[in-house]
Amino acid sequence: MITYNDIYEAARKERYATQLQPISKNFIEEIANYLKEKKEIASKQDNEFSDVILKTKKQLENAITLFKELMLRRRKKILNLVLIATETGISKQDFENMLVFEKNLFEELMKCMDFSDKEINEILNGKKEEKKNELVVFTGDVEEFVGLDGEKMGPFEKGQIANIPKEIAKILIEDNKAEIVEK
Repeated sequence: MITYNDIYEAARKERYATQLQPISKNFIEEIANYLKEKKEIASKQDNEFSDVILKTKKQLENAITLFKELMLRRRKKILNLVLIATETGISKQDFENMLVFEKNLFEELMKCMDFSDKEINEILNGKKEEKKNELVVFTGDVEEFVGLDGEKMGPFEKGQIANIPKEIAKILIEDNKAEIVEK
């Protein structure tokens, strides 16, 4: 069973350490149980325990604040680890101190960084990014229709400008229902 002091200590250690601090693997579940218990006590309306209830409400507020601070600091450290890992290629530092969802966050951020780096390299190496959409102005009213991806599009009014997929723009232009907006 976790206590307010445990939450305070975890937040304090995370605040003053540069690396991710170890916390128990079921820390989040313990926090959830702690908060649920405190909410139940704080919601009681007994006047004879009003001091206890007020103290519990304040402790609940402080515990939530400390928990949010703890999670924010851990996320910042994970982001920093992602940046270091993308530059150095070493990505397992502090992995043992991460909770399961933090490991997933780290891995997903690494994938995003890799994807971003690949796109930058492609642009630098001369591969142009092809536009997928086209900016068109409608020359007449167009009723609602289903796009190539199965999503509903429209309705569009004469003179309305829209950024739509190139394939659909081509069809509308061929039917004289839209024109490409000149840049």
